[in-house]
Amino acid sequence: MNVRQILPFLLLAVAPALAQTSDPAVLAGACQGCHGVAGQGSHGIPLIKDAHSRAEFVALLQAFRANQREATVMGRIARGYTDEQIALLAAHYARAQ
Repeated sequence: MNVRQILPFLLLAVAPALAQTSDPAVLAGACQGCHGVAGQGSHGIPLIKDAHSRAEFVALLQAFRANQREATVMGRIARGYTDEQIALLAAHYARAQ
């Protein structure tokens, strides 16, 4: 079994623990496993750093959380975050305005 196959399941296992914090750097740790340390994406996984405005980033994660956007694991991961934590992630990853 390759790492890319088990990584989503590992992230799901740690998501509840990460969701208990309000430190954006810690919250972003769950994103880094797939999207890269700098949010650069790779191998079909999208870029998230500077790719969206804060409002777009929030709307995107809320859509994943509500199963309004098709995804492999993002819906399950996004359901682990509060609105406040999504806003913190948006501030961390969104492009400067």
